[in-house]
Amino acid sequence: MKKFGLVVNLNKNEVQRLVEQIARWLEERGCEVMIKEDTASAIGLSRLGVPQEQLFGQAECVIVFGGDGTMLWTARKVAKAGTPLIGINMGHLGFLTEIDVPEALADLGKILDGQYHVEERMMLEASVYRDGSLVENSVGLNDVVISKGAIARLIRLETHVDDNFVNKYHGDGLIIASPTGSTAYSLSAGGPLVSPDHDLLLLTPICPHSLWARPVVITPESEIKVALLSDGGAVTLTMDGQYVFSLRQYDEIVVRRAHQKAKFLRITGRNFFEVLRKKMKEEGDRNSV
Repeated sequence: MKKFGLVVNLNKNEVQRLVEQIARWLEERGCEVMIKEDTASAIGLSRLGVPQEQLFGQAECVIVFGGDGTMLWTARKVAKAGTPLIGINMGHLGFLTEIDVPEALADLGKILDGQYHVEERMMLEASVYRDGSLVENSVGLNDVVISKGAIARLIRLETHVDDNFVNKYHGDGLIIASPTGSTAYSLSAGGPLVSPDHDLLLLTPICPHSLWARPVVITPESEIKVALLSDGGAVTLTMDGQYVFSLRQYDEIVVRRAHQKAKFLRITGRNFFEVLRKKMKEEGDRNSV
């Protein structure tokens, strides 16, 4: 690999110094480095600035400086191109980032030497139909969430899987998650943890007004159709907790496995269960303070 795109979360402490160091290190080894124009200007590296489309279209690998949120944003942006990502963790232990700051140069050296493998993960595609016409289509990695706004009232969501009626959920909403998203909002709503090397869909109701409404695991080939029956209050579709689309009564949301897959470079051999143990321990230590 010789062409690297850098995606930088400018809100992270010490990120500018680290980006400057790694950009210089890559260039010294004959690599081309690209940074989104506005970001490059903000950190004093305007000479490396390129349009976002060029960065995601031409980079052979994208290095993400941030946490899981930045990784999710980038995964959506590079989904069409299929560019592999690797994350340098700039915050708490993440499920998606691979490299810790102290080992950054050593681990990137392994990539230049070809000492890595590519891990592929299932993504989700959500389409919104209004009066029979497609009005929205988006792809994400973690989850599709249909939820109510600030008004304290239940919403009604009639749900089918492959044209089979599942339930008419009354509650705060519904989460449709990938295995990667099983550790995110779905987990908070009582959904199961799933190893990301599986392909499946999770259907997790949010605060359902029913004792028997429970999370459901379905095959990745299934198509989930959700009709919004509620006629009042703000209801939104959110992709990966970041992209938001406003819904109207009788909108139909169709969610399926996306054709695209997220690709991550792996070099450390760290597995899902190791990350899970460390993450849960970290959460337990914070809650005990």
